[in-house]
Amino acid sequence: EGQDALLLPELAREAATRGLVYVCRDDSHLATLADQLDYFAPKFDVIRFPAWDCLPYDRVSPSADILARRLATLARLEKPSGQPFIVLTTVNAVLQRVLPKTLIAKATFLAKPGMRFGLDALQIFLTDNGYSRVGTVVEQGDFAVRGGLIDLYPPGADAPVRLDFFGDTLETIRSFDPQSQRSTDQLKELRLNLANEVLLNANSIAGFRTAYAQAFGGIDLNDPLYESITSGRRYQGMEHWLPLFQSELETLFDYLPDAIWWLGPEVPASMTARHEQIAEYYDARKE
Repeated sequence: EGQDALLLPELAREAATRGLVYVCRDDSHLATLADQLDYFAPKFDVIRFPAWDCLPYDRVSPSADILARRLATLARLEKPSGQPFIVLTTVNAVLQRVLPKTLIAKATFLAKPGMRFGLDALQIFLTDNGYSRVGTVVEQGDFAVRGGLIDLYPPGADAPVRLDFFGDTLETIRSFDPQSQRSTDQLKELRLNLANEVLLNANSIAGFRTAYAQAFGGIDLNDPLYESITSGRRYQGMEHWLPLFQSELETLFDYLPDAIWWLGPEVPASMTARHEQIAEYYDARKE
């Protein structure tokens, strides 16, 4: 351990566009390795794919920042750059299923100054693809509408952006400081992806209703989870019910079928411990 950061870039160059995936035992090891790679190979493309920052079968949702980083990474892996890269991930992240590549590929929106598509079309995309409408944009995945302006914070972005419309024509795209609200840069284009691993659109809600009835032998109208989702409202911890929203899920192996996989120190023991933890929390919830 420690020498791996020196060897990883060399191995990744040999893997070329197939990619190299390094599985860390936990988040702490991932953060340390990322810092070491920044020292040994500061210009190398290093992509992080973290696990949710909550327990299995928890009643709270993962943080917005974690969800944004995961979805931004999946979007990058679905359309690789064609250059050598390293993906840093953890045992907990690898053992959990993710949204399928087909869904990630379809949920894209490209905006450039001069394009005509209108505020309504953009708002429909944002609402259908996991963004939350708020009064003021603060976290990744937020968006706000004020007249001919739309502020939004794309997942994986360093700063929120402001889109200025004149009628149905997009005039400018500018990044801005959420504290001072002052513009910091002008962008030539903006590519949007999913903002949440659970989507609340017509298709996903219909799928949830069917899967819920099949899983529990009927519908419980008094269940706050069911009531919220069928009303189109986000519910705390709903991400843990992901299989009810998406009938087909994949793994990180599906995104990187030809990559070189490197298991870090103590990974087998961490995998065993994670499986035991999942089983323990499952039994507790079942009881």
